[in-house]
Amino acid sequence: MNIEIKRSKTPINYKYAINKLEKKVQKIINKKDENELIWFLEHKSVYTGGSSYKNKDIINKKIKIIKTKRGGRVTWHGPGQLVCYLVFDLKKRKKDIREFIKIIEKSIIKTLFNYDIKSFSDRNNIGIWHRYKNKNKKIAAIGLRVKNWIVYHGFSINISNNLLPYKKINPCGLNNNSIINLIRIKKKNYKNFSKILEENLINYLKI
Repeated sequence: MNIEIKRSKTPINYKYAINKLEKKVQKIINKKDENELIWFLEHKSVYTGGSSYKNKDIINKKIKIIKTKRGGRVTWHGPGQLVCYLVFDLKKRKKDIREFIKIIEKSIIKTLFNYDIKSFSDRNNIGIWHRYKNKNKKIAAIGLRVKNWIVYHGFSINISNNLLPYKKINPCGLNNNSIINLIRIKKKNYKNFSKILEENLINYLKI
């Protein structure tokens, strides 16, 4: 199965993107599409609630939450944050969602290391973390869904986004001060971040 690499240059509406993913998954299930997918994009500002989100995670009750079928709780997406959507057929790989999550984690960690940023995963709090001023800060969130062994949705990495939107929620059920972005950690040029991440993802998927 070939992997289609897609990059969107302008911010994408959240509902539009999820609709595209759902259609892609159904085509693969119906054997009308043989290509897997890695899709890099940014979203317009939006709050989304995963399958286990709770009302207590919403601090500002005026914000609108879009319910989604991915795993996880409440989060925010918007400009300056890199979103990577995936559609992969685990029937053609290892039928192990935990192993697939590890592939994502290792790919992000290796990419961050390329920028001299040390990071780590946490089995109890899925995502990627960085130790910043003696506190663990979340740099990347992962939320997936599996349908007929097709895994989809994906992950997001905070690069240069405004962190203030997180103040209106408890992102992923965490204290809203637990989130950080790459620019705050190291002021570097992250223009090629998604290219390096793509290479790492594909390499780990081949193993």
